[in-house]
Amino acid sequence: MLIFLDAAGVTFDGGGLVAYWLIFWLVGTTYITARLVAKRLPKLARLLKITGSWWFVFMTYGLLLLPIADLVALAFRLAGAAPAPTTLDVGIGLLVVFAVIIAYGSFNAWRPIVRRYDITIRKAAGSRRRLRIAVASDLHLGAMVGHGHIARLVQQIRALEPDLILLPGDVLDDDIGPFIRLGMPERLRQLQAPLGTYAILGNHEYIGGAIDEYAAAMREIGIEVLMDRTIRLPDGITLIGRKDRAATRMGGAKGRMPLKALLEGVDPASPLILMDHQPAKLEEAVESGIDLQLSGHTHRGQMFPFHWITRRLFEVDWGYLKKGATHIVVSSGFGFWGPPLRLASRSEVLDIHIHFAPEDSNSA
Repeated sequence: MLIFLDAAGVTFDGGGLVAYWLIFWLVGTTYITARLVAKRLPKLARLLKITGSWWFVFMTYGLLLLPIADLVALAFRLAGAAPAPTTLDVGIGLLVVFAVIIAYGSFNAWRPIVRRYDITIRKAAGSRRRLRIAVASDLHLGAMVGHGHIARLVQQIRALEPDLILLPGDVLDDDIGPFIRLGMPERLRQLQAPLGTYAILGNHEYIGGAIDEYAAAMREIGIEVLMDRTIRLPDGITLIGRKDRAATRMGGAKGRMPLKALLEGVDPASPLILMDHQPAKLEEAVESGIDLQLSGHTHRGQMFPFHWITRRLFEVDWGYLKKGATHIVVSSGFGFWGPPLRLASRSEVLDIHIHFAPEDSNSA
Protein backbone atom coordinates (compact mmCIF):
# COMPACT_ATOMS: atom_id res chain seq x y z
CA MET A 1 0.00 0.00 0.00
CA LEU A 2 2.80 2.41 0.88
CA ILE A 3 4.31 1.92 -2.58
CA PHE A 4 1.17 3.41 -4.18
CA LEU A 5 1.16 6.34 -1.76
CA ASP A 6 4.82 6.95 -2.46
CA ALA A 7 4.11 6.86 -6.20
CA ALA A 8 1.47 9.53 -5.72
CA GLY A 9 3.93 11.73 -3.81
CA VAL A 10 2.17 11.37 -0.44
CA THR A 11 4.44 11.88 2.55
CA PHE A 12 3.75 11.53 6.26
CA ASP A 13 4.89 13.49 9.28
CA GLY A 14 4.78 11.81 12.71
CA GLY A 15 1.06 12.44 13.25
CA GLY A 16 0.18 11.39 9.72
CA LEU A 17 2.02 8.11 10.13
CA VAL A 18 0.09 7.36 13.33
CA ALA A 19 -3.20 8.12 11.54
CA TYR A 20 -2.16 5.87 8.63
CA TRP A 21 -1.49 2.86 10.87
CA LEU A 22 -4.65 3.51 12.87
CA ILE A 23 -6.75 3.40 9.68
CA PHE A 24 -4.75 0.39 8.49
CA TRP A 25 -5.66 -1.67 11.56
CA LEU A 26 -9.25 -0.43 11.73
CA VAL A 27 -9.84 -1.59 8.15
CA GLY A 28 -7.88 -4.77 8.79
CA THR A 29 -10.20 -5.79 11.62
CA THR A 30 -13.49 -4.98 9.88
CA TYR A 31 -14.35 -8.66 9.30
CA ILE A 32 -14.05 -9.39 13.01
CA THR A 33 -15.93 -6.20 13.92
CA ALA A 34 -18.76 -7.24 11.60
CA ARG A 35 -19.31 -10.37 13.69
CA LEU A 36 -19.50 -8.29 16.88
CA VAL A 37 -22.16 -5.86 15.60
CA ALA A 38 -24.13 -8.26 13.37
CA LYS A 39 -27.23 -8.53 15.58
CA ARG A 40 -27.59 -4.89 16.56
CA LEU A 41 -26.39 -3.19 13.36
CA PRO A 42 -26.96 -5.64 10.48
CA LYS A 43 -26.53 -3.10 7.66
CA LEU A 44 -23.26 -1.82 9.12
CA ALA A 45 -22.14 -5.43 9.68
CA ARG A 46 -22.71 -6.21 5.99
CA LEU A 47 -20.65 -3.18 4.92
CA LEU A 48 -17.86 -4.12 7.32
CA LYS A 49 -17.88 -7.72 6.13
CA ILE A 50 -17.59 -6.70 2.48
CA THR A 51 -14.77 -4.29 3.35
CA GLY A 52 -12.96 -6.94 5.37
CA SER A 53 -13.31 -9.51 2.60
CA TRP A 54 -11.70 -7.28 -0.01
CA TRP A 55 -9.04 -6.18 2.48
CA PHE A 56 -8.07 -9.84 2.78
CA VAL A 57 -7.65 -10.02 -1.02
CA PHE A 58 -5.47 -6.92 -1.26
CA MET A 59 -3.32 -7.94 1.70
CA THR A 60 -2.84 -11.50 0.42
CA TYR A 61 -1.87 -10.56 -3.11
CA GLY A 62 -0.05 -7.43 -2.02
CA LEU A 63 2.25 -9.56 0.13
CA LEU A 64 2.76 -11.98 -2.77
CA LEU A 65 3.22 -9.44 -5.55
CA LEU A 66 5.22 -6.62 -3.96
CA PRO A 67 8.41 -8.69 -3.49
CA ILE A 68 8.11 -9.92 -7.08
CA ALA A 69 7.66 -6.32 -8.30
CA ASP A 70 10.75 -5.24 -6.37
CA LEU A 71 12.79 -8.07 -7.89
CA VAL A 72 11.64 -7.18 -11.41
CA ALA A 73 12.52 -3.51 -10.87
CA LEU A 74 15.92 -4.51 -9.47
CA ALA A 75 16.58 -6.78 -12.45
CA PHE A 76 15.87 -3.90 -14.86
CA ARG A 77 18.26 -1.64 -12.97
CA LEU A 78 21.03 -4.26 -12.85
CA ALA A 79 20.61 -4.84 -16.57
CA GLY A 80 21.12 -1.12 -17.13
CA ALA A 81 17.68 -0.58 -18.65
CA ALA A 82 17.10 3.02 -19.67
CA PRO A 83 15.00 4.58 -18.46
CA ALA A 84 14.86 2.47 -15.27
CA PRO A 85 11.32 1.75 -13.99
CA THR A 86 10.14 4.26 -11.42
CA THR A 87 8.06 3.58 -8.31
CA LEU A 88 5.08 4.91 -10.27
CA ASP A 89 5.74 2.40 -13.06
CA VAL A 90 5.82 -0.45 -10.54
CA GLY A 91 2.63 0.79 -8.87
CA ILE A 92 0.77 0.98 -12.18
CA GLY A 93 1.98 -2.50 -13.10
CA LEU A 94 0.71 -3.89 -9.81
CA LEU A 95 -2.67 -2.22 -10.29
CA VAL A 96 -3.00 -3.89 -13.70
CA VAL A 97 -2.16 -7.29 -12.18
CA PHE A 98 -4.69 -6.71 -9.39
CA ALA A 99 -7.36 -5.83 -11.96
CA VAL A 100 -6.70 -9.08 -13.85
CA ILE A 101 -6.82 -11.09 -10.62
CA ILE A 102 -10.12 -9.55 -9.56
CA ALA A 103 -11.73 -9.96 -13.00
CA TYR A 104 -10.66 -13.58 -13.39
CA GLY A 105 -11.44 -14.52 -9.77
CA SER A 106 -14.85 -12.83 -9.84
CA PHE A 107 -15.80 -14.68 -13.03
CA ASN A 108 -14.88 -18.03 -11.42
CA ALA A 109 -16.91 -17.18 -8.32
CA TRP A 110 -20.07 -15.80 -9.90
CA ARG A 111 -20.31 -18.12 -12.93
CA PRO A 112 -20.69 -21.66 -11.58
CA ILE A 113 -20.23 -24.66 -13.82
CA VAL A 114 -21.86 -28.09 -13.74
CA ARG A 115 -19.40 -30.93 -13.18
CA ARG A 116 -20.53 -34.49 -13.96
CA TYR A 117 -19.44 -37.73 -12.29
CA ASP A 118 -20.54 -41.22 -13.34
CA ILE A 119 -20.38 -43.79 -10.56
CA THR A 120 -21.25 -47.48 -10.43
CA ILE A 121 -22.48 -48.94 -7.15
CA ARG A 122 -22.37 -52.74 -7.02
CA LYS A 123 -25.69 -53.11 -5.21
CA ALA A 124 -29.32 -53.44 -6.16
CA ALA A 125 -31.73 -50.53 -5.67
CA GLY A 126 -35.03 -52.29 -6.21
CA SER A 127 -36.08 -51.89 -9.82
CA ARG A 128 -34.08 -48.69 -10.19
CA ARG A 129 -31.02 -48.84 -12.43
CA ARG A 130 -29.95 -45.22 -12.29
CA LEU A 131 -30.11 -42.31 -9.89
CA ARG A 132 -29.26 -38.70 -10.75
CA ILE A 133 -28.23 -36.44 -7.86
CA ALA A 134 -27.64 -32.68 -7.97
CA VAL A 135 -25.21 -31.59 -5.25
CA ALA A 136 -24.40 -28.05 -4.12
CA SER A 137 -22.21 -27.61 -1.07
CA ASP A 138 -20.96 -24.46 0.65
CA LEU A 139 -23.57 -21.94 -0.51
CA HIS A 140 -22.48 -19.53 2.27
CA LEU A 141 -25.69 -17.53 2.06
CA GLY A 142 -25.52 -14.25 3.94
CA ALA A 143 -23.95 -10.82 3.52
CA MET A 144 -21.96 -11.67 0.39
CA VAL A 145 -24.00 -14.40 -1.33
CA GLY A 146 -27.69 -13.69 -1.81
CA HIS A 147 -30.70 -13.94 -4.10
CA GLY A 148 -28.85 -13.58 -7.39
CA HIS A 149 -26.59 -16.54 -6.71
CA ILE A 150 -29.49 -18.63 -5.41
CA ALA A 151 -31.30 -17.90 -8.69
CA ARG A 152 -28.29 -19.30 -10.58
CA LEU A 153 -28.37 -22.38 -8.38
CA VAL A 154 -32.07 -22.99 -8.96
CA GLN A 155 -31.71 -22.51 -12.72
CA GLN A 156 -28.78 -24.91 -13.03
CA ILE A 157 -30.30 -27.61 -10.85
CA ARG A 158 -33.68 -27.43 -12.57
CA ALA A 159 -31.96 -27.89 -15.92
CA LEU A 160 -30.45 -31.15 -14.65
CA GLU A 161 -33.86 -32.60 -13.67
CA PRO A 162 -32.33 -34.62 -10.81
CA ASP A 163 -34.05 -37.38 -8.87
CA LEU A 164 -32.56 -36.09 -5.62
CA ILE A 165 -30.99 -32.80 -4.43
CA LEU A 166 -28.35 -32.75 -1.70
CA LEU A 167 -26.75 -29.80 0.13
CA PRO A 168 -23.73 -31.10 2.08
CA GLY A 169 -23.27 -28.29 4.61
CA ASP A 170 -22.42 -24.59 4.97
CA VAL A 171 -25.68 -23.42 3.45
CA LEU A 172 -25.24 -20.44 5.80
CA ASP A 173 -22.27 -18.11 6.05
CA ASP A 174 -22.44 -18.38 9.87
CA ASP A 175 -24.94 -15.59 10.79
CA ILE A 176 -28.54 -16.64 10.18
CA GLY A 177 -29.76 -13.01 10.30
CA PRO A 178 -29.42 -12.09 6.59
CA PHE A 179 -30.71 -15.52 5.57
CA ILE A 180 -34.02 -14.97 7.40
CA ARG A 181 -34.28 -11.18 7.08
CA LEU A 182 -33.80 -11.18 3.31
CA GLY A 183 -36.20 -14.07 2.67
CA MET A 184 -33.64 -16.48 1.24
CA PRO A 185 -35.52 -19.62 2.35
CA GLU A 186 -38.30 -18.79 -0.09
CA ARG A 187 -35.80 -18.89 -2.93
CA LEU A 188 -34.46 -22.24 -1.76
CA ARG A 189 -38.02 -23.59 -1.72
CA GLN A 190 -37.71 -23.86 -5.51
CA LEU A 191 -35.16 -26.67 -5.13
CA GLN A 192 -37.48 -29.62 -5.60
CA ALA A 193 -36.89 -33.17 -6.81
CA PRO A 194 -38.98 -36.37 -6.90
CA LEU A 195 -37.01 -37.99 -4.05
CA GLY A 196 -36.70 -34.77 -2.08
CA THR A 197 -34.09 -32.20 -1.06
CA TYR A 198 -31.88 -32.80 1.99
CA ALA A 199 -29.14 -30.83 3.72
CA ILE A 200 -26.64 -31.34 6.53
CA LEU A 201 -24.81 -29.00 8.87
CA GLY A 202 -21.39 -27.54 8.10
CA ASN A 203 -18.94 -25.84 10.41
CA HIS A 204 -20.38 -22.40 9.55
CA GLU A 205 -23.84 -23.31 10.84
CA TYR A 206 -22.14 -24.17 14.13
CA ILE A 207 -20.20 -20.90 14.09
CA GLY A 208 -23.50 -19.04 13.72
CA GLY A 209 -25.01 -21.06 16.54
CA ALA A 210 -28.68 -20.86 15.48
CA ILE A 211 -28.95 -24.55 14.60
CA ASP A 212 -32.56 -25.09 15.72
CA GLU A 213 -33.79 -21.89 14.04
CA TYR A 214 -32.01 -22.81 10.82
CA ALA A 215 -33.33 -26.38 10.78
CA ALA A 216 -36.88 -25.13 11.42
CA ALA A 217 -36.64 -22.58 8.57
CA MET A 218 -35.40 -25.27 6.19
CA ARG A 219 -38.05 -27.76 7.27
CA GLU A 220 -40.73 -25.14 6.59
CA ILE A 221 -39.68 -24.98 2.91
CA GLY A 222 -39.51 -28.75 2.56
CA ILE A 223 -35.77 -29.26 3.03
CA GLU A 224 -34.92 -31.64 5.85
CA VAL A 225 -31.62 -31.04 7.65
CA LEU A 226 -30.23 -34.44 8.60
CA MET A 227 -28.35 -34.25 11.90
CA ASP A 228 -26.95 -37.73 12.54
CA ARG A 229 -29.96 -39.28 10.85
CA THR A 230 -30.64 -41.91 8.23
CA ILE A 231 -33.47 -41.74 5.71
CA ARG A 232 -34.83 -44.69 3.79
CA LEU A 233 -35.55 -43.50 0.25
CA PRO A 234 -37.63 -45.43 -2.30
CA ASP A 235 -36.02 -48.52 -3.88
CA GLY A 236 -34.16 -49.30 -0.68
CA ILE A 237 -31.60 -46.48 -0.95
CA THR A 238 -30.30 -45.23 2.41
CA LEU A 239 -29.30 -41.59 2.80
CA ILE A 240 -27.12 -40.73 5.82
CA GLY A 241 -26.58 -37.18 7.03
CA ARG A 242 -23.91 -36.51 9.64
CA LYS A 243 -23.44 -33.53 11.89
CA ASP A 244 -20.27 -31.64 11.11
CA ARG A 245 -17.06 -32.39 12.99
CA ALA A 246 -17.50 -28.99 14.65
CA ALA A 247 -20.28 -30.60 16.71
CA THR A 248 -17.65 -32.36 18.81
CA ARG A 249 -16.20 -28.96 19.80
CA MET A 250 -19.32 -26.82 19.94
CA GLY A 251 -22.13 -29.28 20.45
CA GLY A 252 -21.20 -30.51 23.90
CA ALA A 253 -23.36 -33.49 24.80
CA LYS A 254 -24.97 -33.16 21.38
CA GLY A 255 -21.72 -33.94 19.57
CA ARG A 256 -21.96 -36.16 16.53
CA MET A 257 -22.32 -39.93 16.64
CA PRO A 258 -19.70 -42.37 15.37
CA LEU A 259 -20.66 -43.49 11.89
CA LYS A 260 -20.94 -47.17 12.83
CA ALA A 261 -23.35 -46.29 15.64
CA LEU A 262 -25.39 -44.20 13.21
CA LEU A 263 -25.65 -47.17 10.85
CA GLU A 264 -26.97 -49.61 13.45
CA GLY A 265 -30.14 -51.20 12.08
CA VAL A 266 -29.38 -50.10 8.51
CA ASP A 267 -29.36 -52.87 5.91
CA PRO A 268 -25.74 -53.03 4.65
CA ALA A 269 -26.99 -54.55 1.39
CA SER A 270 -28.80 -51.32 0.52
CA PRO A 271 -26.96 -48.55 -1.37
CA LEU A 272 -25.52 -46.23 1.29
CA ILE A 273 -25.10 -42.55 0.38
CA LEU A 274 -23.40 -40.40 3.01
CA MET A 275 -23.26 -36.63 3.38
CA ASP A 276 -20.38 -35.53 5.61
CA HIS A 277 -19.34 -31.90 5.26
CA GLN A 278 -15.60 -32.30 5.83
CA PRO A 279 -13.74 -35.00 3.86
CA ALA A 280 -11.71 -36.14 6.87
CA LYS A 281 -11.02 -39.67 8.19
CA LEU A 282 -12.25 -41.27 5.00
CA GLU A 283 -11.32 -44.73 6.23
CA GLU A 284 -14.31 -44.53 8.59
CA ALA A 285 -16.67 -44.43 5.61
CA VAL A 286 -14.78 -47.25 3.89
CA GLU A 287 -14.89 -49.49 6.98
CA SER A 288 -18.60 -48.76 7.44
CA GLY A 289 -19.47 -49.94 3.93
CA ILE A 290 -20.47 -46.52 2.55
CA ASP A 291 -20.92 -46.61 -1.21
CA LEU A 292 -20.81 -42.88 -1.91
CA GLN A 293 -19.61 -40.04 0.31
CA LEU A 294 -20.38 -36.44 -0.65
CA SER A 295 -18.42 -33.62 0.99
CA GLY A 296 -17.43 -29.99 0.54
CA HIS A 297 -15.81 -27.61 3.03
CA THR A 298 -12.40 -27.21 1.38
CA HIS A 299 -13.37 -24.81 -1.46
CA ARG A 300 -10.18 -26.31 -2.90
CA GLY A 301 -8.43 -23.45 -1.17
CA GLN A 302 -10.62 -20.95 -3.08
CA MET A 303 -7.72 -18.56 -3.72
CA PHE A 304 -4.16 -19.25 -4.83
CA PRO A 305 -1.97 -20.37 -3.05
CA PHE A 306 -4.27 -21.77 -0.35
CA HIS A 307 -5.11 -24.85 -2.45
CA TRP A 308 -1.57 -26.04 -1.64
CA ILE A 309 -2.63 -26.09 2.02
CA THR A 310 -5.94 -27.92 1.53
CA ARG A 311 -4.14 -30.47 -0.66
CA ARG A 312 -1.93 -31.33 2.32
CA LEU A 313 -4.71 -31.26 4.91
CA PHE A 314 -7.06 -33.68 3.13
CA GLU A 315 -6.54 -36.96 1.32
CA VAL A 316 -8.77 -35.54 -1.39
CA ASP A 317 -9.52 -31.81 -1.20
CA TRP A 318 -11.46 -31.68 -4.46
CA GLY A 319 -12.77 -34.05 -7.09
CA TYR A 320 -13.10 -37.83 -7.06
CA LEU A 321 -11.38 -40.61 -5.14
CA LYS A 322 -12.20 -44.29 -4.89
CA LYS A 323 -11.02 -45.77 -1.62
CA GLY A 324 -11.75 -49.47 -1.28
CA ALA A 325 -15.30 -49.88 -2.51
CA THR A 326 -16.25 -46.33 -1.46
CA HIS A 327 -16.64 -43.53 -3.99
CA ILE A 328 -15.78 -40.10 -2.53
CA VAL A 329 -16.64 -36.83 -4.26
CA VAL A 330 -15.56 -33.50 -2.78
CA SER A 331 -17.02 -30.31 -4.21
CA SER A 332 -15.25 -26.96 -4.34
CA GLY A 333 -18.62 -25.46 -3.42
CA PHE A 334 -21.22 -23.25 -5.03
CA GLY A 335 -20.67 -20.11 -2.98
CA PHE A 336 -17.55 -18.77 -1.31
CA TRP A 337 -16.20 -17.67 2.04
CA GLY A 338 -15.13 -14.03 2.35
CA PRO A 339 -14.42 -12.26 -0.94
CA PRO A 340 -16.35 -13.22 -4.10
CA LEU A 341 -13.16 -14.47 -5.66
CA ARG A 342 -11.90 -17.89 -6.80
CA LEU A 343 -8.39 -18.28 -8.15
CA ALA A 344 -7.71 -21.92 -7.28
CA SER A 345 -11.15 -23.33 -8.04
CA ARG A 346 -14.48 -22.65 -9.75
CA SER A 347 -17.93 -22.45 -8.19
CA GLU A 348 -19.76 -25.63 -9.16
CA VAL A 349 -22.84 -27.82 -9.03
CA LEU A 350 -22.23 -31.56 -9.11
CA ASP A 351 -24.27 -33.70 -11.46
CA ILE A 352 -23.80 -37.25 -10.19
CA HIS A 353 -25.10 -40.19 -12.21
CA ILE A 354 -25.21 -43.41 -10.19
CA HIS A 355 -25.53 -46.73 -12.00
CA PHE A 356 -26.70 -49.64 -9.84
CA ALA A 357 -25.10 -52.90 -11.01
CA PRO A 358 -25.10 -55.77 -8.50
CA GLU A 359 -22.09 -58.09 -8.65
CA ASP A 360 -24.18 -60.87 -10.18
CA SER A 361 -25.65 -58.54 -12.83
CA ASN A 362 -24.44 -58.18 -16.39
CA SER A 363 -25.67 -54.59 -16.61
CA ALA A 364 -23.15 -51.74 -17.08
